[in-house]
Amino acid sequence: MASILKLFVKSFSFSTLYFITISLAFVAYHYHLYSPTLKIIVPDGYTGEVSLILSNVDKNILTVDSNGLGYVNKWTFKKTYSHPEVITSSGKKINNQCVGFNPSTFWSLNKFCCVDGKVIRSLSFEIVPEDKLEQKQYYRRGLAGLVDTRKLYAVEEHELLPVRKASVSL
Repeated sequence: MASILKLFVKSFSFSTLYFITISLAFVAYHYHLYSPTLKIIVPDGYTGEVSLILSNVDKNILTVDSNGLGYVNKWTFKKTYSHPEVITSSGKKINNQCVGFNPSTFWSLNKFCCVDGKVIRSLSFEIVPEDKLEQKQYYRRGLAGLVDTRKLYAVEEHELLPVRKASVSL
């Protein structure tokens, strides 16, 4: 790659171009490796908000229920920032129906209080109907009665807040 760049940019030495190329490749690899691309499975015909709840599960539960709820572990919750791959239970890819929080941040960080003394934290996005592509619909719902409280992650108030400051709903 550095040799190809050297043909076009004659003012830099080969070693400078080599180290720039290696640095950029490392950053891209690090981004890909440490931000997992989640494969989320939703029920056929589902539209609405999808929320991945911070939980104490060892393995992420990315097949969301009819309420749009899935469960992710702490590592996934903190490291996820890339767009997910979203498919229906019948196998249809519906990434074009997914609308993120805003153009620069796909995931919305939500915080709801309180269920059994625990705070519910979730990463969210919307799935919109096919006739409203790329139009945020602002689906909102209370998660208190929908979340499996046995899976909630007990977290200190300060533990995850500095990681993301996208959206907070109380």
